[in-house]
This record gives sequence, structure tokens and C-alpha cells, in this order.
Amino acid sequence: MIHVFVGPTLPRSEPLLTVPGVRLLPPARHGDLFDPAIRSGHTVVIIDGVYHQAPALRHKEILAAMGRGVRVVGAASIGALRAAELAPFGMVGIGSVFDAYAQGEIDGDDEVAVGQAPDGEWDALTWPVVNVRYVLQLAEVAGVLDGERAAGLLAALRAVYYPQRTAAAVWAVCRLRGETEFAGWLAERRAGDRHFGDLKRADALAAVRAVLEGLVPQSADGTSVISAETTHFRRWSNAAVRARVDGLELFTEDRLIYQQVFNPAFGQTWAAYLEHRSRHPGRGPGLPLTARLAQVTGGDLPAHRLFHPAVDLRDGATVTLLLAGETPEDRQAVARYAEALALARRTRPGFSVAAVRDDLTRRVLLELWQCLPEHFDDQASARGLVSGARAVEAAKRLIPGVLAEKSERMEAASGAR
Repeated sequence: MIHVFVGPTLPRSEPLLTVPGVRLLPPARHGDLFDPAIRSGHTVVIIDGVYHQAPALRHKEILAAMGRGVRVVGAASIGALRAAELAPFGMVGIGSVFDAYAQGEIDGDDEVAVGQAPDGEWDALTWPVVNVRYVLQLAEVAGVLDGERAAGLLAALRAVYYPQRTAAAVWAVCRLRGETEFAGWLAERRAGDRHFGDLKRADALAAVRAVLEGLVPQSADGTSVISAETTHFRRWSNAAVRARVDGLELFTEDRLIYQQVFNPAFGQTWAAYLEHRSRHPGRGPGLPLTARLAQVTGGDLPAHRLFHPAVDLRDGATVTLLLAGETPEDRQAVARYAEALALARRTRPGFSVAAVRDDLTRRVLLELWQCLPEHFDDQASARGLVSGARAVEAAKRLIPGVLAEKSERMEAASGAR
């Protein structure tokens, strides 16, 4: 299977993208390579990606994909940039844009940046610098511009902020600099070929064609993929795990946090998880949890105060154990809370989970857990949340849903009177 992340560089109707075995995906963003549909032996072609309106695809995510046997190819846009950066580790780059990055001729993200249509069609609204530079080189070869005038035009067009570098802006800059001959020459060629000078498009087509024809090696010779299993990477991977359950597409991390916060018996679930991890540590000999506790403290402290193992939500056995107490009603609630959070992000300018008030979240948790403030840390630890402060950070994403349900109850009570 070939997974192609593409947006403004190529239209979805491009014949090369419609052949069997090609899975067409929107511009890549942070988390996309955790998709379980991308498996060992598959090929990923990264052409376009987002970085302004959403977190960009990170290098560690690409390294991790390659580490599990996925061949990753980059070209034309952010794919070319990432390929140049990760070529020593086995990512394959194709095309003139990649070559320019790899040879140090260009180095800025703005070289390939374009403004994109906000309607989901991903059409390019502006010209990237790499295409502008290429068109100017063609004009020099054609004798329309000399080197000095071409350099002046390039500098003037680069000075235009990338979301504003529209075709109209290009013509305006040409007029201001008196380059009417060049503007006319360019307009004539684009009238005959709407893709004239589109270097990114040519590179993208070359990359997809090379993969389809089997011309791309598995990895560069003499390279190796470094380990990507850092704390940050585990957090990213956990955040990306999702599953369809009861007809609902739910993030597993949301389901776990809901259980940790709302399930009054989750302390028992966490204790069972600690027992499982003690007997199956992954490295070293397994021991019953009581024996491990005796080794460390003589058994004076509860296990949850001593052991805080990292949770890997990619592991099916772990998920099954931690969600053992989940009910269909819980999953419905998780979906409602996720929608409440999404609504807050859409309708409240500047809203972010991090901005949810700590004191409000703490009060909600104390009320739900029915515990005194002096027992807050212990209650959070028993639920696998390590501490009260960590519990507050984890539970913030639930607060819009909690407040929405509280408001609904108050309205219902008012209407009943």
C-alpha cells in the first residue's frame, strides 16, 4: 500500500493518485504517521503538510515509522524539507526541491510554503518561493531577464508574506519594478500551460511515479534509524491511538482519562495494572507486586505511591486491562465530552485546554472523588494520575463537558419548577 499525503501541490483528480494501491490523504500533520493503517512494508509519500494552522509533522514520527518497517519518501514541499533533514537516517528524497535543500542551496521553510484554501479542498492560493525562483531562471534562459533583474525580482517577491503572494501580488510587484516584459512573457506561457514553472508539481509527480514503478530503494545505503521512544514520543503516540467502538470513533486516551476521573472503582483497575506490569516488566525478571514492594520498602507504602510505569496505549493488552470497567454509557459520555471540547475550540477565540483554570479543575475533581483536599494527591496517585497536579492537567480536557452537563441539569431543573 502507498499512502500519499498531498494537498495543494497536486489535485485529487491527478491520474497517478487514482490508481489501485494508492491511499490518498490530506496534507500531513503531527500524529498522522501513527495511523494503524500505515504498516510495515508500506510506503508513505510525504508531499504536502500543514504547519501554520496545526502542529507540523515531527521528525521523530518519521523516524519511528521507518523504524517499524515503513519506507518514507519526501518530495516537492515539506516532504522535500523533511527528506533533506532525515536523509542520513534513511528517508528518501526525490526531485529538484529536495536536491536544493540537501545541497544547501535553500534552507527556509518559507521556500515551499503556500496559502491553502480553508474549504477542505486544499487548493493553493499563492506562489511558493521555489516556483518563483524557477520561473525567474527560465526567464533568464529565455533572455527575458538578466541575472541582476531576476535577483531583484526574487528579493521583492520573497519579501511578500507567503499567504499574500498571490498571482495578483506577483503581477503587482512586476509592475512596480517596471518588469512588464517579464509579466507579459509569464502570462503568455501560463495561458498555454497552467502548470508552467510549477516545480513542486513536477517533483511530486516524479516521486509518486518512482514509487509506483518500484524505483525507490527501501532505505539509503549505510543508514540506520535511531530510537524514537522518548517521553515526548510516547505522549504523542498515546494521543494518536483511537478505535471505533459502538459506532463511535474515540481516542483511547480520552477513554482512559474518563475512567480515571469518573470511575469510582478505577483504583482497583490501576492496582491490577501495576500487578500485571510487575509480573511482566518487559525487561528483567517478573515478580509478584508484594514481593517487589518488599524489596523496595518492606511493604510500608502502597504500590501506587512507588511505581508510576509509563502507559503504552498502542499495546492491546494494556488497553484491555485499563478499560476493563468501561461501559457503553461511559463511551457515550466520552463522545459527548469530546464534542464539548471541540465546540469550545470552535466558538471561543483563544481557547485552549492549557488555559482551563487549575482551581476550577481541582474543585471538580474534589467533588467527583468526594475527598478532602489533604487526600487529593493520594486519590490521584491511586487512580494512576501520579499526583494532584498531574490529575488537574489531565482532567482539563473534560471541563467543557462537565460545565455543559451542569448547565443542562440546571436548565432542566429550572424548567421543571
